Amino acid sequence: MTTTTRIVLASRPTGEPCDENFRTETVDLPVPGPGDAVLETLYLSLDPYMRGRMSTAKSYADPVEIGQTMVGGTVSRVLSSDDRSLAEGDIVLGYAGWQSHSVEPAKGLIKLDPTRAPVSTALGVLGMPGFTAYAGLLTIGQPKPGETVVVAAASGPVGSAVGQIAKVKGARAVGIAGGPDKVAFVKDELGFDEAIDHRAPDFKEQLAAATPSGIDVYFENVGGAVWDAVLPRMNTYGRVPVCGLIANYNLTELPPGPDRSAALMRQILTRQLTVRGFIQGQFGSQMRDFLRDMSGWIADGSVVYREDVVDGLENTPEAFRGLLIGKNFGKLLIKVAD
Repeated sequence: MTTTTRIVLASRPTGEPCDENFRTETVDLPVPGPGDAVLETLYLSLDPYMRGRMSTAKSYADPVEIGQTMVGGTVSRVLSSDDRSLAEGDIVLGYAGWQSHSVEPAKGLIKLDPTRAPVSTALGVLGMPGFTAYAGLLTIGQPKPGETVVVAAASGPVGSAVGQIAKVKGARAVGIAGGPDKVAFVKDELGFDEAIDHRAPDFKEQLAAATPSGIDVYFENVGGAVWDAVLPRMNTYGRVPVCGLIANYNLTELPPGPDRSAALMRQILTRQLTVRGFIQGQFGSQMRDFLRDMSGWIADGSVVYREDVVDGLENTPEAFRGLLIGKNFGKLLIKVAD
């Protein structure tokens, strides 16, 4: 293979990304060097963090440059390899981004065993989202038996794992999701103790009824109005792992109203809360434990997962926009090739 079809960042979005922010082009692949592998992308992962990479605002990772291929985790098939650790036909986990083919150093790829689990799970429940849930909840949240754990975006790949891990650890799991179908999935299929719809007009009242003893751990994926409803329910010594703030990602200015940071800090002080932002990469030493534990929980039925697969690289921008407003149902993947 000598060319790749790729989607690049054409311009930086203001607010919600639009078609003009992306450009599809076919270009020559780099000439493979010593130790390189030529790959065909099978699955591309779409994740909320990508919105931040489209901005030049200071963050934990460098922004995607204009004209550069959009970043993203991928599962790919090896077409050829100059490294003896990989052979033609092997399936690998990499970071090729939004493109059909790539050339990557073999030493940076993780070989997958398709007989042990569907290869797509390396981008979901057995990959970065699952590890984010595992490390963030257990390291920062530290749920104890009988405590109440609340998680936003509970039908998504991170939130769904958070609630199910909380149940494994003996805690009550309360999920917040958008729409009756997602709420039913969280309660009936994932096995959360309670599930509530953040779009309901009486959401705050439903949250209070679902957390009669308050909230000990809140796993933050959303921010916005959900956080406003959760904060007054936090118990003394509550813990808040801050994983994402997807409700704010397309904002172009601060929400209207007075500055509430002083009130927030007072709540943190008087309730003696632990509020900690994290990036899953900082917990890399826990990866071996995660793979052992999560694989076991999937095998015994303690953890189930759902994937939302969209066919065709050309549909990536539209699917990504939908992700930012909650249109996906489960882990969002682009199927690039069979």
